Amino acid sequence: MTQGAPPGTSPGQSLSTPRAAGLAGVVFAVLLAAAIVLARIALPEGGGADKIEVTSGQRNAVTTAVELVPFAGIAFLWFMGALREHTGAAEDRFVATVFLGSGLIFVATLFGSAAAAGTVLDADQPQDFGRHYAYTLLMTYGMRMAAVFVFATSTIGRRLGVFPRWLTLAGSVAGLVLLVIGSAVPWSELVFPAWSLIVSLYILRARRRSP
Repeated sequence: MTQGAPPGTSPGQSLSTPRAAGLAGVVFAVLLAAAIVLARIALPEGGGADKIEVTSGQRNAVTTAVELVPFAGIAFLWFMGALREHTGAAEDRFVATVFLGSGLIFVATLFGSAAAAGTVLDADQPQDFGRHYAYTLLMTYGMRMAAVFVFATSTIGRRLGVFPRWLTLAGSVAGLVLLVIGSAVPWSELVFPAWSLIVSLYILRARRRSP
């Protein structure tokens, strides 16, 4: 018997992506959208936000949002794996590197912004700093990395023909929104989980149609 091959597989045979990975984008979209909505409601941004005292209900909302973010990040990594499996092995190395790099940086900034938002739960910490830092990290940096990720994914899908034209156009629009006006327009960050949800549903539908 050949050494090094996993049980049940022959030499040279690759492992298939778990079917659950196809649902990862849906889980990520729901968790991230819920975390964003909770954070936006509990920690308002803009004029007069510094004077708002965080109540117990707002603290509970922030706690829930912070606890959802790690699971959203894990689901996003599975979502990246599902996207790579859908595009196949013929992807361009340059675009694939941008795809992986932007995705990993987005997860890092997402975790950092959640940690900053969690500082409002500590009465000994300056809450205004945590609020501003969380929004700056997520909107200025995280959403721009998300825009690069959307552009890279749409480019791979268009070049390999694994995404329909309408989906690549939707990715271009979503990427422009996140890149250009994301930090200036409140709630625009919800474009990213919405795009992830659409892509995940398309991948699931494509898998059902394939033999």
